[in-house]
Amino acid sequence: MKIALFSSLNVLRGVALGTVMSVAAGALTVAALATPADAFAASAHQSAHKKQLKKKAAESTAAATDERTRKPAKRKHVTYTVHGHSRHGVHRVAFEPRSPTAGQAFGLQDTPEGVALRSNVAFVVDQNSSEVLLDKNSTSVVPIASITKLMTAMVVLDSKLPLTDQIEVTEDDRDYEKHTSSRLRVGSVLSREDMLHIALMASENRAAAALSRYYPGGRPAFIAAMNAKAKELGMAETHFENPTGLTSHNVSTARDLVKMVNAAYQYPLIRKFSTDRSYDVYPGKGVLAYNSTNALVRNPTWDIGLQKTGFINEAGECMVMQATIHGRPLVMVLLDSTGKYTRFADATRLRKWLDDSDGQRITSADAGGRGT
Repeated sequence: MKIALFSSLNVLRGVALGTVMSVAAGALTVAALATPADAFAASAHQSAHKKQLKKKAAESTAAATDERTRKPAKRKHVTYTVHGHSRHGVHRVAFEPRSPTAGQAFGLQDTPEGVALRSNVAFVVDQNSSEVLLDKNSTSVVPIASITKLMTAMVVLDSKLPLTDQIEVTEDDRDYEKHTSSRLRVGSVLSREDMLHIALMASENRAAAALSRYYPGGRPAFIAAMNAKAKELGMAETHFENPTGLTSHNVSTARDLVKMVNAAYQYPLIRKFSTDRSYDVYPGKGVLAYNSTNALVRNPTWDIGLQKTGFINEAGECMVMQATIHGRPLVMVLLDSTGKYTRFADATRLRKWLDDSDGQRITSADAGGRGT
């Protein structure tokens, strides 16, 4: 985080030099004043900011590293030194910033847009005509988290393996990268169909991991099949390294993800499982009741044909969706949003914008400066 500090004032000569200190996160602004009285006021102002920052730091928690089980990430404790003239001298303000997502690090949030969105990447196309209705950073390559599971599901179904086969969760299905937990314990046994169901609807990571391990040739062959499928679909900017999305090395672009959504939409089971509201499974001991990770599927005003959510710290909150609005089938891609519910709010804002604008085409320059 860069802090720009500009010189203070020369009280002895009576010359006031303006000082502005800017923290990149926008958390603090201090102006140095020319008189001792003003300097004392600045001290009080800084003290108020100090309390405000401490409050924000206390309320702030790192985002989850798993769609179902959210664990706070470790953050470095950073102390910013604020140089201002006051009777208390130098001020030190402690603030623990949240690590930026890949999109924020690339500066994608600064890209101009035609509709106010919290997602740093957004892409909306007509599913039938492929007409682009909105484009915000659609060519930027970013982590996609559990959006990955749409590809996982396609590879599983392409294998034509019996959906009734029983699959057991083992130690190999644990998350050793993000160290997230799961409700599906080691030793749990479910059918391939049930594993696929909760992987799509509830983003159950161990289910996705187990499915990949039962593929002919094991998990390495499964991941190779994922990348081969991506190449087959023309997803030139996409790469997979695991079947769950719990790695920042699973990357894609919004334009590639539209191709993946369109391909996944051709599988009736993916449409059904991804849009179910809830589902119960019996893994051997008792029953596990799962719910959809997408709040919009429970909203009767939405007509959703396929959806998948995703989240890891590096990717932010993500969502892809096929939805019909006023009889027009659309594909929406929303990536790198901040806040647990903002991706759903962005989808609602997009639907309202489509209502108000009658579907006019809005684009913006991408991070590389190229127009669309």
